[in-house]
Order: sequence, then structure tokens, then C-alpha cells
Amino acid sequence: MSKGSLRCGRPVRSGLAGSAAGFVAAITLVTLVLTPVAVAPARAESTQAESTQAEAVPTEAVPADATPAENVPAVATPGAPPGPSSRQESFATAAETYGVPVAVLLGVSYLESRWDANQGLPSVTAGYGPMHLTDARTALSGTVSHHGGGAEDPRGDDARPSGPPRPSTEPAPEQDPRSWTAEEAARLTGIPVARLTQDPAANVLGGAALLAEYQRDLRAPASADPADWYGAVARYSGAEDDLTARRFADEVFSVIKEGASRVTDDGFEVSLPASPEIAPRMEQVDRLGLRAAEAKNTEYPKRLPCEWLPAPYQLLPGSPGSYGNHDLSDRPRNQRIEYIVVHDTEETYDRTLRLVADPAYVSWHYTIRSADGHVAQHVRARDVAWHAGNWYVNAKSIGIEHEGFLAKAGAWYTEAMYRSSARLVRYLAKKYDIPLDRAHILGHDNVPGTTPATVAGMHVDPGPYWNWGHYFELLGRPFRATAGPRGGLVTIRTDYARHRPRYTGCERPGVDCPPHGSASVRLHTEPNQDAPLVRDIGRKPGESTYDVYDHGARATTGQQFALAGRRGAWTAIWYLGRLAWFRNPHDRPTAVNASGLVVTPRRGLSAAPVYGRAYPEPEAYPPNVPVQAIVPLQYTIPEGQRYSVGAALRGEYYYAVTFDPATHRVVRGRTVYYQIQLGHRVAYVMADDVDLLPSAVKAPRDEVAG
Repeated sequence: MSKGSLRCGRPVRSGLAGSAAGFVAAITLVTLVLTPVAVAPARAESTQAESTQAEAVPTEAVPADATPAENVPAVATPGAPPGPSSRQESFATAAETYGVPVAVLLGVSYLESRWDANQGLPSVTAGYGPMHLTDARTALSGTVSHHGGGAEDPRGDDARPSGPPRPSTEPAPEQDPRSWTAEEAARLTGIPVARLTQDPAANVLGGAALLAEYQRDLRAPASADPADWYGAVARYSGAEDDLTARRFADEVFSVIKEGASRVTDDGFEVSLPASPEIAPRMEQVDRLGLRAAEAKNTEYPKRLPCEWLPAPYQLLPGSPGSYGNHDLSDRPRNQRIEYIVVHDTEETYDRTLRLVADPAYVSWHYTIRSADGHVAQHVRARDVAWHAGNWYVNAKSIGIEHEGFLAKAGAWYTEAMYRSSARLVRYLAKKYDIPLDRAHILGHDNVPGTTPATVAGMHVDPGPYWNWGHYFELLGRPFRATAGPRGGLVTIRTDYARHRPRYTGCERPGVDCPPHGSASVRLHTEPNQDAPLVRDIGRKPGESTYDVYDHGARATTGQQFALAGRRGAWTAIWYLGRLAWFRNPHDRPTAVNASGLVVTPRRGLSAAPVYGRAYPEPEAYPPNVPVQAIVPLQYTIPEGQRYSVGAALRGEYYYAVTFDPATHRVVRGRTVYYQIQLGHRVAYVMADDVDLLPSAVKAPRDEVAG
């Protein structure tokens, strides 16, 4: 039996009364304590007000007090004459040289790279530098999508295990004709490709030359008015359809209208003053000769480029349960959609599309292209895609793949992709009433294993380099303090650009990765950078490591944890059943205070079991649906520990093991679960096993609790 009567699936808020009625009201009226403060949609850029200190790491890593310029040395070309002394000056010089309005140049560069140099390393689509000049010879490619790269069963259903997927045929690599803009820029400027890709100042010159060439091709004037450059900007996207090209140009001119200012990854201050009155000449796109976008059957926000490329739903040779590559359903009529799961593809966009079109493979709802933010939808939101490795989460989520790689050197995500993704997520969250917080907008690496046997094989994308802070700024929900020091919770929030903890294994095991911004903090067993990392007993035997794929001792931006104590510049949280410390100095914090609700083992219990899915009690199943076992994970919550609560849910199971949807059933139970932030992944506890409490503490925890 469950505690009380509540509307499940909503985030929970603090301030609950002592009575049962107050308890129920506190749950059902939940809104904002566990979500970041609601604000208007984010500007083109909103940098964090407080800079945070780089995490302390071993002496061979980047020093904790190093400046951004020390972290990433500026790239220089041997023997070259002195270039501009700042990134701002580089844009001004290039704009004057090629007759491009500096606002246009800054706007295009912002949407490509946010003016960053990215250490001269390529994006996933082989784009380099502030202007994302592409060189197809260095295009990155994996061997197969991340869904096929490990032991995880993306369907995650004991009733119909599909096993690790393998495509029926290996898709052949192909080269995108848009991937040669560095060569074109070299022809126009006389600067060698090697310098265009490695020298940021030369890179900006190359981008300006391309824009000027595109303007001439349109037979448009070399006007000083940015409004006259809409067509050239649209062409710079490299898009093949008019809707994608227009969306790219619209985003660029949105940046120009709103303005932006930030410090780049290599330490330069760059600003673009706002020009709110600008009215771009949108009709210029008609002269580019692009194909009309096919957007029928798709679910997407206005003016976001999206095409329908369906994942096949068809029988395969074998038993009635042999079909692919998703399940039909009728969400949200039969089941509420609770989650959006963020993935990266570990593969190029074109190869990813060929994989999702394979009926013997698996599926996800959307794929977003890195170069221009173009979106393809494969599965309708009402249907259940096989993507998260946990059937409970699959049945209640929408999966979005982003073209990119978790750990390859460079392989950075473009601003165009972040913005398309945020626009799509805002639309889906509004349509399906999904809270915009980190309890409901999950990374694939936040999805729990279903049973003890599956925990170790769960996937770890999008990883520590996905910029959750910036992503939630674009979602209009930046992470801010919602309480004082007595709030009892902390929300992780790193200064992504400056926070560069050491990782290994990006290219080879044990070898340090290039310094890179990160949304994650490292967790130690003691408030000391030399102390061992916290262990994750389900992830792997032995100690956690600095390997980029090992998240056993990480907390990530936006995640909320119960405060366990403070000692000097260190903060302790409860994590995976133990105390975990991260560096969080008062003057340069890596977390902010929050409040909400927490759970602790019910009085009289020495520990509360933890689950990877919220399935109904056996009595809830009808005779024609096999009962699904409720199996606790290898973790527990010991007496005295507290864990942040993100949602309250009733037990539910979607029975779908045959091709014919007439046999599918939704089983709903009476058991109530609370979704908690257990470690890097979320988990579930039964309401009957825990006490639900306000997180607030009577006094600041200057020492370890308990």
C-alpha cells in the first residue's frame, strides 16, 4: 500500500504540513523548488555571475588556479607576422578586410562556436575554429552508434530482451560536400588550410571571405547594413533545404538583435552589442535554390527545421516477438511522458540515419545534426522507442540523439545544435507537461540500470563535456540558488569554460585528455584532492578512476543532492549510500544552495532498498500479463542519510512483447515510488520504505552530518 493519495509524476516541493492532508497537498502542489528559477527565455548568452574554481586535481593535471589562457595555450603559426591582439580585434580586422558587417561576422561565429577556438581541434563535423571552417580529411567517425557499442540492451525489458543490438549491415562512410569550406576559404584568402584551421585569427579571416563570396554570388551589395546579409548567412549554414537555412539565419540574427558577451575558452573577452531594430531581408533565401523541406508527420516547434525519416516498424524472421525497431503505443493517453533523454550518437549524422532506418536495429525519436541544428524525427512521441536501456524509462520518455562523441579529442558540439535541441525540448516539455529540471531532462548516463545485473552495462553518454549549464540557459531555466545555507540541498553548477578537471582515456586508456570544459565535479571520500574517489559498487569492482567513461564519482550540473556537511572549501553530499566530498570554495562555488524534499529510511529501518524501475505490485497485473519482478539494486540508503526527491510516481508497466499492439497493456499499481538523485544516476524508492521530509536544516552544516 502507498502513503496517502497523490497525483504522481510531478516534482515535489517543500513546506509540507504535519498532517496527512498537508502531506498530500505538499506533493500535489509541487512546482519550483526542485526546478531552477523560471525566467524568460535565455538571451543569446548569459554568462554565470559567479565564476567557479577549477576542480583540484593531481599535480600532473591543469593547476586549479590556472587562468583560461594558461589552461589552453594560444595557437600560433611559426614564422607568421604578429596577428590581432584579441579575438574582438580579429573580428574587426576580418570585417574590414572583406567588407562584411562585424555584427554579421560575430553573429555567425557565435552560432557556430560561441567564438571559441576549441584548441584547434575539430567538431564532430570536422569544423575548426571560431568560424567552424570544415576540412573533410579530418572528419571523425566511429564504428557504430553508441547503442551498439556495449552490453546494454536498449529496450531494457526482461519480458522481451533484445540483447545488444547489431545493425543488419554496416553503413558505409560518406563524405558530405559541405565539409570543404576550409579549402574554399584558402582559395579566397591565400592562407593555407593548416593555418586556417589552427590559427583563430586566420580562421576568422577565412569565414569573412566566405561570407563575402556568398554575398557576391547572390549579386547582393557589400552593404554595411547587416540586414542585407540574410541570404549569405543562410548559405553559410551549408544546409540543403530552405527551412534549415532559414532557421540558421534566424538564430544568427536573433543573436545580433539581442547581443551577447562572454569570455572565450582561450581567455578573450568578446562582445556583440544588441541591435534590436534590425529587420533582415529574408526573401534572399529564395535565390539560393535550396530544396523545400519535407516536414509532414513531424512534431516540432514553429520554424525549427525537422523532417520525417521513419524508423521501420515491421516483423522480422522468427517468433511473433521478433520485430523492430520500436513499439506502438498511444501516449500520453495511455501513459504519461515523464522524461526527455539526451544522447550523443558516437557516429556521424548520415550513418546514424542509416542505422535508425534498419528494422533489425534500435530506435530513438529524434536526431539533431551538429553543423546546422537540423532535426530528423524517426518515431512519433506517442510510440515507445528503444533507446534508454531501461524499459520503464523508455515507456515514459522521448529520446533525442545529438550528432557527437563523448570523448574524442575535440568533437565539440556547435551552438546551432544546442539551440535546436533546446528549442525542441522546450516544445516537447510544454506539449507533454514535462518539468524542465534535471530530474526529468536526463542524460543517457543518468538512466538507472533495471536490475543489479544490468547496472554495469548502462551507457555513459553524453558524458562530462555536455554543457548542461548552457543548455538550461537556452531552455529558459538557468540554475540559480533557491535557498540560503540552511536549505539542505545543493545544486551542482560549474563554470563550464573555466572548470577543467582531469580526465583520461579520450584517445587511449590512461592518457590524459586535452583540457576541456566540464559540467561535472569529482567526488572524494575525504575533503582532500589526494583522497580516493568515491566507489560505485554497481559500476565496476575496485576504485573509481579519472577515465572519461567512468562516472562512478561524479556529480553534474543541475543535479541536486542532500547536503551532508561542509568543511572549509569542501562540501559533502550523500551519494550512492556514502559520504562524498567535492571542492566548492565560497568565493568561487561549484554548487549553489537549494531546498526541496528529501527521503530518509523510515524510522525503524536500518536501510531502505533502491530500485531501477517503478513497477507495480504483483496484485496489479491482470491474468494475461506476466508479473514483472520488483528487484532491488545493489545500493541501499543507510539510516541517517538523506536523498533529494525529484518526483512521485505510481508503479506502472507497459506490456508490449508482440508486433500486434492489440495485445499491449498498461498495468497500473497502487505502490508509490519517489524518484531520487542516488548518485550520477537517478533511482526509485518505495514510499513505504522511507520518510519524506523537508530538506531545510536548523543550522548551516559546518561539519559532517551524522
